[in-house]
Amino acid sequence: MEMDGSKRVFHRLGPSQLDNSNNKQQKVCFHWRAGRCNRFPCPFLHREIQGPPPHQQQHVAGNGMSSSSSKRPHGFNDDNRGGGGMRRNPNFNNTWGRTAPGGGAVVKKTEKVCNYWVKGNCTYGNTCRFLHSWTTGDCFTLLTQLEGHQKVVTGIALPSGSDKLYSGSTDKTVRVWDCQSGQCAGVVNFDGEVGSMLSEGPWIFVGLTNLVKAWNTQTGTDLSLNGPVGQVYALVVGNDMLLAGTEDGILAWKYNGSTNNFDPVKALTGHTHHVVSLVVGANRLYSGSMDNSIRVWNLETLECVQVLTDHTSVVMSVLCWDQFLLSCSLDKTIKVWAANESGNLEVTYTHQEERGLLALCGMHDSEAKPVLLCSCNDNTIRVYDLPSFSERGKIFSKEGVRRIEIGPAGLFFTGDESGQVRVWKWLTESSSTS
Repeated sequence: MEMDGSKRVFHRLGPSQLDNSNNKQQKVCFHWRAGRCNRFPCPFLHREIQGPPPHQQQHVAGNGMSSSSSKRPHGFNDDNRGGGGMRRNPNFNNTWGRTAPGGGAVVKKTEKVCNYWVKGNCTYGNTCRFLHSWTTGDCFTLLTQLEGHQKVVTGIALPSGSDKLYSGSTDKTVRVWDCQSGQCAGVVNFDGEVGSMLSEGPWIFVGLTNLVKAWNTQTGTDLSLNGPVGQVYALVVGNDMLLAGTEDGILAWKYNGSTNNFDPVKALTGHTHHVVSLVVGANRLYSGSMDNSIRVWNLETLECVQVLTDHTSVVMSVLCWDQFLLSCSLDKTIKVWAANESGNLEVTYTHQEERGLLALCGMHDSEAKPVLLCSCNDNTIRVYDLPSFSERGKIFSKEGVRRIEIGPAGLFFTGDESGQVRVWKWLTESSSTS
């Protein structure tokens, strides 16, 4: 079908007589009429059966089919020039929305990764209507996949100056990956689930149940920080303190160089449910909770100075960008907060998604433009330009991505609920267009 302004020109697909030699049932496909047939090949006709010419309306056609009905045919079938209508070519193939190998037409892709391609046995190749790629947008590339975790990846850490990548999971392990070979160089087992991880300088912090482990990758120091009640879901460093979001609120420690240990500072209370996300910016600590609120804390006094209650479900992730605070929630929104004249935060923009959101990560692309990576619980990561929220592309995963971490030189890492860790790299403008 060709489109020329408002005119439609329908090309005939074969001879003017019904072809009894083809093995299709002489019945029009119901789903084709509705515009949603996805069978390939389909056992029914993808055209209307043409009625006989007017002078044959009251007798039996030469092919034995009664033509006494006066009902109008379905579909666009009123062109009787040459006694035909749309006829089926013996070599006809169902290629609507596809293109033959080597053809120039654009294949209309469904934004879903082909399950057969994932398994390595899709036979359609470039004509498959599903994606044969883990991404759209041509702005980043998948470097490698790190397999080994059996459950949700809850933390990824790359200590400065280290050639090892660390990942933690609810399978009660931390895996150590060699950055050169991509192979697992070691596994650390714990008695409880890993709820979060953080790297700060040479230190790696691991949030466990009722405990935070601290390792110094340069000196080999191994410390245990007691005090948390229940699972530690989030870790962040601010004002020379380590802060942990737990089932029972927020705990703060400060490093004591003379004792080579972390001393407890204060417990920050106020949330009525688990604290699952933390971020530090402009001498403020922001905490997102399962009580649907965000609390703003002064890092000097460790007192709560504001409570933000615009979200209607769990605040899964908080992020500071420029002078703004960004937050995402299972309520399917990303909210952008800015300070008003009195200095309090208020919502200045709300971005709506179709599904709940799991994680946010802000970074710069290969041209130093700010972008936002948003993990949704439909197993995708949306990539947006900031501040426009123009979509740059998508990343698809086996299951929902719970952790996104920035690396050096355009690298970033993702960890999903299946236990898979992936390493990505931003493409330069020249390589993405070549």
